Amino acid sequence: MAMQIFTKRTRINSPASTVFAWHARPGAFERLTPPWERVQILEKGEGIGDGARRTFRVRIGPIRVRWVAEHRDHVAGRQFRDVQVEGPFRRWEHTHRFHADGPEACYLEDQVEYELPLGALGNLFGSSFARSMLARMFAYRHSVTVGDLALHGRYSDKVLHVALTGGTGLVGSALAPFLTTGGHRVTRLVRSPPRPGDDALRWDPEANAIDAAGLEGLDGVIHLAGESIAGGRWTAAKRARILDSRVKGTRLLAETLAKLRRPPRTLVCASAIGFYGSRGAELMTEESAPGTGFLAGVCQAWEEAATAAAKAGIRVVHLRLGVVLSAAGGALATMLPPFRLGAGGVLGPGSQYVSWVGLDDVLGAVLHSLTSETVRGPVNVVAPNPVTNRNFTGVLGRVLHRPTLIPVPAAAARLALGEMADEMLLASTRVDPVRLRDTGFVFRQPDLEGALRHTLGRIVES
Repeated sequence: MAMQIFTKRTRINSPASTVFAWHARPGAFERLTPPWERVQILEKGEGIGDGARRTFRVRIGPIRVRWVAEHRDHVAGRQFRDVQVEGPFRRWEHTHRFHADGPEACYLEDQVEYELPLGALGNLFGSSFARSMLARMFAYRHSVTVGDLALHGRYSDKVLHVALTGGTGLVGSALAPFLTTGGHRVTRLVRSPPRPGDDALRWDPEANAIDAAGLEGLDGVIHLAGESIAGGRWTAAKRARILDSRVKGTRLLAETLAKLRRPPRTLVCASAIGFYGSRGAELMTEESAPGTGFLAGVCQAWEEAATAAAKAGIRVVHLRLGVVLSAAGGALATMLPPFRLGAGGVLGPGSQYVSWVGLDDVLGAVLHSLTSETVRGPVNVVAPNPVTNRNFTGVLGRVLHRPTLIPVPAAAARLALGEMADEMLLASTRVDPVRLRDTGFVFRQPDLEGALRHTLGRIVES
């Protein structure tokens, strides 16, 4: 059978020991998994030492395949290898190497030796696909590694222990591994009883119950939990869940933290640019007045629910999130199926503004808010370049190499989704990230095409 070799090599402005340590920490596998890949972790294993195993399930077309990888040939600071014990390839060995390039830089080299299944038939029909898959995957992995190390390097003097709610959502599930690979500790707040060995605390906002003792002495708390605003029409029951899940949870957390003997220094709460309502082409800053409508009212009540923590002297940050772009979920993932079929197009008039932000910049904004003492109050977490829906549609079509000729009339959106269409899909909210910019935040993905190419695996390499 023909063995094939794929190699990706990138220079990183960090010492080899630092890059190796990043890969060895909990969360590295999750952080390096591309968002367009549907990977389910079944067993994490312990570390990257020889004999440690990781079991996960991957999807290849319509088929889900179990994959067991074992770590071998571990040389601290220099290399480790992942060998497929069970999985879709006839053979798969992935060697991670870290070559020093002086004391402050190194080369990260990923080499994959593999054999495709089905012998000559697999090579004939699968060889090109496999190399394309590997090229996309490792371009993404190296981009994440370079960006994360640079970001953590800017905040390397502050190692944090934080609690996190909403850890299974789009942002939370990416935030935890982002923080742990940077050397921080994340304790999750969960609704079900924590399993033995889990770094987790129990809380139940509906029952007004929380493990307050476990929150003593933390550096910060990140509060992301809340009922999804997507998923069909806003019935009266759905509206109540959207509001109550945010207000009750935030109030319970803020009042609990305010009563602690050793409260955290910082509480970072999610909010949304829905605070401003639909305002056409008017440019919103953190000083702008709230808008009108259901979402604007929810955001105001959401932020006010944290008052007790602020009064107790805790630095409270309200992250007013824009449209978070990730192929793993959220608005972009919902849009992808019709666009990939060539059935995407302008929504409504197309002149409404979309204030978007790449997921990696949301993660960076959280770390910036936790560590920057001058950041407090509302913070617009959006890229510095909002675009109209027409522009967004055109860029997405270009990145996917698909036409965008089929418009969706506003009336059709309202018929399908009712009030949600007007407040989310047809609303125009043009937002400026003034507070992030003024406090020295550096965007990793400031332009829309770059952000989409990154999360969709369409990176154009120089």
